[in-house]
Amino acid sequence: MKKILALILASVLLLAACSSGSNTEYASGDSKDTNKITVWAWDPNFNIKAMNLAVDSYAAENADLDIEVMENAQDDIIQKLNTSLSSGTTKGLPNIVLIEDYRAQSFLQAYPDMFYELSDSFKQEDFAQYKIAPTSVDGKNYGLPFDTGVAGLYVRTDYLEQAGYTVDDLKDIDWNEYIEIGKKVKEATGKNMLTQDPNDLGLIRMMIQSAGSWYTKEDGVTPDLSGNTALKTAFETYKALLDADIVSPVSDWSQFLAGFNSGEVATVPSGNWITPSVKAESSQAGKWAVVSMPRLPDVESSINATNLGGSSWYVLNVPGKEKAAEFLAKTFGSNVDFYQTLNKEVGAIGTYSPAVEGEAYQEADDFFNGQQVIADFANWTEQIPQINYGLHTYAIEDLLVVEAQNYLKGKALDTALEDAQKQAEAQIK
Repeated sequence: MKKILALILASVLLLAACSSGSNTEYASGDSKDTNKITVWAWDPNFNIKAMNLAVDSYAAENADLDIEVMENAQDDIIQKLNTSLSSGTTKGLPNIVLIEDYRAQSFLQAYPDMFYELSDSFKQEDFAQYKIAPTSVDGKNYGLPFDTGVAGLYVRTDYLEQAGYTVDDLKDIDWNEYIEIGKKVKEATGKNMLTQDPNDLGLIRMMIQSAGSWYTKEDGVTPDLSGNTALKTAFETYKALLDADIVSPVSDWSQFLAGFNSGEVATVPSGNWITPSVKAESSQAGKWAVVSMPRLPDVESSINATNLGGSSWYVLNVPGKEKAAEFLAKTFGSNVDFYQTLNKEVGAIGTYSPAVEGEAYQEADDFFNGQQVIADFANWTEQIPQINYGLHTYAIEDLLVVEAQNYLKGKALDTALEDAQKQAEAQIK
């Protein structure tokens, strides 16, 4: 009998131990007593700086909350999140983390219990609607939208004038018109229109989102490459740009920056976050303007507004989550004055619509000949087509980079897209 009781007791202890081990291992402390939260983000001059400004702003609301902002490379954040969350532990992870919109769904759907719902923390209708889909699952919101990747076409007005054009000639055009203007600009100035890295399909992304299209269907999962009219037209347009001989090839970020800072290209089609880099070359002040992005030719759904990049703030489901959510709600989620500071100090436009009426958003920019650049970007932000980026943007893009090169080397485009479709379907199950 004693042996049986001992065996039963040992079994109970073992079950208790197993039960304890199956629970998520939290970072530290009890949620009721947690008075310190941590934040992970990348880019000290943009995201980190913006979050530190939020910390300063919130101090007037709650000076007792200790907020530590920690810089990590974006790739490191992705790796650390995947490693910890897949193992079922949150030990060492932050309360708040910045995640790029293209990657958000892969985390939200892979680890649905590890993110704290923010639906009631802010008014979703106050934010650009294209940002809501990437941050939501099944109608529940888990991310507070931060910066917009709203894109614009930065143009050298002096080069345009040498070719007989004005800024108005580049407003609300399609890519075919852009190419024709580019040929004449190069003839008059010797300058190419833009740079391109053959391994970066950011331009393709901007083109297809302008038509409300993506690499996957509306479910964000089913590959949509073969038979995708917007994608096919984007690749045809990409080849037309190269065939027109108005593109300077680059292979990295520094060469990309050097292309426009040195004056070697006449335009920069990019997200608004490139503005500080354009303005970094002070000798070019007064020689730049920004117009809306060209649309895809012969694609009825394509408009002169699109996006490249952007990210949002997420609260992990760990002790301190309530205070982390409240901190975000009182800063990025509702504070118009904070957004004016954010714009002046960092150059971040954000996607909080009420902030647009603020003074900082209406200011003229001398670098851009007095243009109200921020107001223009804010206006284009509201027009960006809302799509579901899904889980596999970069995985599919890796396949498309290869097929894009095959197409440029002579492979039939329909065949290239069909082959990419088959490969994507084989990888994504």
